[in-house]
Amino acid sequence: MRSARILVVDDEPGMLRAVDRVLSRDHKVVGTRLSRDALSLAGDLDPELAIVDIRMPDLDGFELMAQLKARFPGLDVILMTGSVDDLDEKLVRAIRSPAFYFIQKPFDRDVLRTLVERCLELRWRREEHRLNVQRLEMEMAEARAFQQSLLPNREMILNRVAVCCRYIPSSALGGDLYDYAASSGRTALLIADVSGHGVSAAMLTGIVKSAFHASHVDAFEPLAVVQRVSMGLAAFSPDRFVTMVAALVSPEERQLRYVNAGHPPVALWGGTREPLWLHSTGPLVSPVLPRSTWEAPVVPIHEGDHLLLYTDGISESLADDHGRAEERFATIIDRASDGGAPLLDTILADVQKELAGRPQPDDLTLLTASVLGPNG
Repeated sequence: MRSARILVVDDEPGMLRAVDRVLSRDHKVVGTRLSRDALSLAGDLDPELAIVDIRMPDLDGFELMAQLKARFPGLDVILMTGSVDDLDEKLVRAIRSPAFYFIQKPFDRDVLRTLVERCLELRWRREEHRLNVQRLEMEMAEARAFQQSLLPNREMILNRVAVCCRYIPSSALGGDLYDYAASSGRTALLIADVSGHGVSAAMLTGIVKSAFHASHVDAFEPLAVVQRVSMGLAAFSPDRFVTMVAALVSPEERQLRYVNAGHPPVALWGGTREPLWLHSTGPLVSPVLPRSTWEAPVVPIHEGDHLLLYTDGISESLADDHGRAEERFATIIDRASDGGAPLLDTILADVQKELAGRPQPDDLTLLTASVLGPNG
C-alpha cells in the first residue's frame, strides 16, 4: 500500500499515541489534541485522511469535519468516539454525514488498520478513475476537434454555386458529414449519415470524406463517390452503414446529376416552381450489400434554383404523424425561398421548437446550394 498523509485529532494524548503506533509505520501521521489547531496543521499537511474524535472541548468532531471538508473537499474522514452515551444517535449521524466511517474507542488495532487501508484504497481508486475520465475527456476533445476539421467552411461559392451548411452534433462525436468540392466548372455536393455515434461513427465519417475527395480522379461523378464509399466500408461489421447523397451541379450544362443512397429526399425548387423531391435511387451503403447498384439520374437545373440536403435528424423532427416531412419543408421553403443561411436557420429554429427543450436525439445537418447567374 502507498503511504498517505493522515491527520489525527483527539484530546486524549494516549489515543494520539495509539493511532500513531498503529499507522505511522506505513503512513505520515500528524496529530493534535486541539481541534482548532487542526485546520492550520491540515493546511501544511494537505491530508488525504483525517481521523477525528467526536467529543472534544473546543470544537466537536462533526463541526471540525465540516470545516476540514470545506477546505479540502476530497478529504476522507473517520469519526471516533469513546462515549457510550447516545452511541446509536452518533452512529446514525456519522453515517448520514460526509464521514467515511465511524469507529468506537477503544478500538482493535487491526480493525483501525483495515479501515484506514480500505478508506485509502477507495480514495486512490477514485483518483485513478478521475484521471482516467480526464484522459478520456482530453482524447474526446481531440477527436471532436479532428472531426470538426473534416468539415469545410459553412459557406462558399464554387463555380456559380453558393453553398451554405449547418452541423449540430447530438453528442461529442456525431455521425453526420457534409462536404463540397469544385471540379471543371461543376460543384460536387455530399451529405452523409453514418450509423451510430461516438468514436466509431467519427472514424466512419473520415472514411466517407476520404472516399469523396479520392473521387476527384473521377471528376466527382456521384456514382463513383458512392462506389468508393461502398469499398471503404467493405471491411466493417454488418451493423455499420451509411446513407448519403452525392450530387454534381453543372450551371453551364444546366443539369444536376445525383445518387441518393437510402437517404431522405432532396428538395429542388426555384422561381415559381414547387419543390421537386429527389428520392432514393438505390439502397444504403452497407457491407451486407457488396453488390449494390445505384441509379444516377439527371434533372434540369437553372439559374435561381435551389437544393436542400439534410439528414434524418432534421426530417424526423419535422415529420407528421405518418412519418413524412415534405409538406413541412415546403412550408418552410415558402418562408425562406431564397435558400442560403436564412433557410437553414429557419429550419433549425423549427426543429428546436419541436424539441421543446428536450435533448437532441440525433445529429442535425443541412446543406443548401443555389445556382447563381453568370456574374454571381
